[in-house]
Amino acid sequence: MKFAVYIPPQAESGPVPVIYWLSGLTCTEQNFITKAGAQQYASKHGFLVVAPDTSPRDCKIPGEDDSWDFGTGAGFYVDATEEKWKTNYRMFSYVTKELPALVAANFKVESDKAGIMGHSMGGHGALICALKNPGQYKSVSAFAPICNPVNCPWGVKAFSGYLGEGNKDAWKEYDACELAKKYNGPPLEIMVDQGKADNFLTQGQLLPDNLVGACAEGGVPIIMRMQEGYDHSYYFMATFMADHFDHHAKFLKA
Repeated sequence: MKFAVYIPPQAESGPVPVIYWLSGLTCTEQNFITKAGAQQYASKHGFLVVAPDTSPRDCKIPGEDDSWDFGTGAGFYVDATEEKWKTNYRMFSYVTKELPALVAANFKVESDKAGIMGHSMGGHGALICALKNPGQYKSVSAFAPICNPVNCPWGVKAFSGYLGEGNKDAWKEYDACELAKKYNGPPLEIMVDQGKADNFLTQGQLLPDNLVGACAEGGVPIIMRMQEGYDHSYYFMATFMADHFDHHAKFLKA
C-alpha cells in the first residue's frame, strides 16, 4: 500500500495534529496531494496530512479490474467478508488501525489529535470511520460524500460484492446514516460541502438529505452546505478547502 504525506514546517519543533484524507472512486494516493491545493492550509495550521490509496492493487483476484466502481480503486473503506475479497480488501481496518500505527511510528504526530476528511467514496469513508470509532477522530468533514450507500447504486454494488448480497445488517454497519442515528460518543460536528450541479447528486448516488435527517435523529450536529453551481471535481474541493481546514482546526487546536 502506498500513501502520501505532507509534513508541515511545525513538525520540525515537535509533534503536530494529523488529518487523514480519503479519496474517491478511481483515485490513488496522489489525487489529493496534487490537485486539492491543501498544503498551504496544512502549513498554516500545522497539520500533517496523510492520504492513503483507495484500495489494494494487483492482488491477482479474478474480476478486480473489471469495473471502475468495484475492486481496484474502489475499496469503499469496508472490511470485506466475502471469501474472494476478505483477505486483501480490509480498508476500514487499514485506515483506522494499521495506517495510524505506521504514521505514529514514523512521523511526529500527536496521536490524540487526529481528524479525518474525504471526497465522494472517501467522504463516505471519513464519515463511517469517525462515527464507528467514537473519540478516535476529533474532527470530520467531507466533500460530496456517498451519505447513504445502502440506498444508492454504488453502495449496493460494493456492499453486495464485499459483504454479501443478503447481509443487509452488515451493510448498515458501514452506512453513515445508519451510524449517525445511533451514535453514542464524544461530541462530533460533521461538516459537508455538496455542489448543487454535481451529476452524481441528481443521479441519486449521494443522498445528502438522508444524512441531515439521520443526524437530526441521532443528535449529531451537522453543517450541510449546498454550493450553487459546483460539480464533483477537485476544482470544487480546492475552492472550499480552506473552510474545511478551519473546521478541523477548531477541534484539533483547541
